[in-house]
Amino acid sequence: MTDLSAAAEILAACGLDAATLNGGTLAVHSPIDGAEIARLAETPAAEMHAVIARSQTAFAAWKTVSAPRRGELVRLLGEELRASKDALGALVTLEAGKIVSEGLGEVQEMIDICDFATGLSRQLYGLTIASERPGHVMRETWHPMGPCAVITAFNFPVAVWSWNAALALVCGDSVIWKPSEKTPLTALACARIFERALARFGDAPEGLMQVVIGGAELGAALTASAEVPIVSATGSTRMGRIVGPEVAKRFGRSILELGGNNAMIVAPSADLDMAVRAIVFSAVGTAGQRCTSLRRLIAHHSIREQLVERLTRAYASLPVGDPRKGTTLVGPLIDAGARARMQAALEQAKAEGGIVHGGKAATNAPQGGAYVEPAIVEMPAQTAVVREETFAPILYVMGYETLDEAIALQNGVPQGLSSCIFTLNLREAEDFLQRSDCGIANVNIGPSGAEIGGAFGGEKETGGGRESGSDAWKGYMRRATNTVNYSASLPLAQGVKFDV
Repeated sequence: MTDLSAAAEILAACGLDAATLNGGTLAVHSPIDGAEIARLAETPAAEMHAVIARSQTAFAAWKTVSAPRRGELVRLLGEELRASKDALGALVTLEAGKIVSEGLGEVQEMIDICDFATGLSRQLYGLTIASERPGHVMRETWHPMGPCAVITAFNFPVAVWSWNAALALVCGDSVIWKPSEKTPLTALACARIFERALARFGDAPEGLMQVVIGGAELGAALTASAEVPIVSATGSTRMGRIVGPEVAKRFGRSILELGGNNAMIVAPSADLDMAVRAIVFSAVGTAGQRCTSLRRLIAHHSIREQLVERLTRAYASLPVGDPRKGTTLVGPLIDAGARARMQAALEQAKAEGGIVHGGKAATNAPQGGAYVEPAIVEMPAQTAVVREETFAPILYVMGYETLDEAIALQNGVPQGLSSCIFTLNLREAEDFLQRSDCGIANVNIGPSGAEIGGAFGGEKETGGGRESGSDAWKGYMRRATNTVNYSASLPLAQGVKFDV
């Protein structure tokens, strides 16, 4: 069972007091053993209008602050996150069930994006464009856009908020964060950390970053409001089908990061030692609950049997259990519903001709948690169950003969987030990179574990949004094309004559 005194110490270290933890009716359970660790007050739906109004007022002031000064706030946030890394990482483990190193790694990702955004605050560059008209210059400039709603999922309860918030803040936007109802404590802890950065900063407007706690009705209020021009939403494709059209209906901007059904192609020339390590981490890390988790393995017929044998041996030795133990590599699923969906998918895979290795309930794990053995399923083809994303550690294995066939299998699903190939053949690698239809395409590394320097997101039913690095910042600003006439005449473009 969860040591409630140890849990209380973690919560207190994150700035969460008894009044907060026992102030309402939203029960928060640790996936480690299902123990209730808090009952939080929810934000009433009727208050969302006032929340949005505060955010608009904060935006009106924040957008006038210089971008480098805005970057100073994010720099201070990064410092506070460094100071709180151990405590917040422990809370990620407690509330989301991640193993210790992954909980700490998620906080490190927050620190990294703060570093990136701080530098970005001095590089929100535009363009100078040649004009066809003498005495004229054209420019492209970028401007703050308005309140940004950030709707996050349980599997990365804090990092995804930071990807969005760090960029939105340096771009001059205010932020409203609605975390998953399954992981609200980490959001409240981040709010406390942000408050400490604000206190050091000194003159930020009230309401610059707000957290709202509750269910789908709060997300619906954010997506429906024309006063919230940007909605960044991470979750299932089903959720995206609701959010995307609702935001588009009012001509808002959505940044969607949805489902992933990620594949790895293993070619005959692949370094199998490297491939096996990459497969195991990508498929079972975070108990298969990353949007970039490896779900489909497409192995050349000449090595498929050998690869499956090596993987089944590796899977058999994986320590599954309490994520707080340093030796554990696979923690719990988020709840019993996730376990039931995994078992249903395995039964469907069997019905479609699959041979299942593993996938049973894990022994020697805390009672009350949804612990499972990761599963490998040898499939005769890319059947219906393979084409669906199941948020659990299931790896479907298929064979191929030609690279054309392999790439067709990889692209032949509705999702398009992450992809990879293991090969020592340069032609195969470059051909794959040209033809993968995913937002992320890797060579000789797995599909998960992206760094913050690159833009993160995917195509097709993954939603098309981009977050984090590269030029993803442009999603949080509005673009303006400016033409300045510094001459004494007024020529028209395209040679048009209109003399009056």
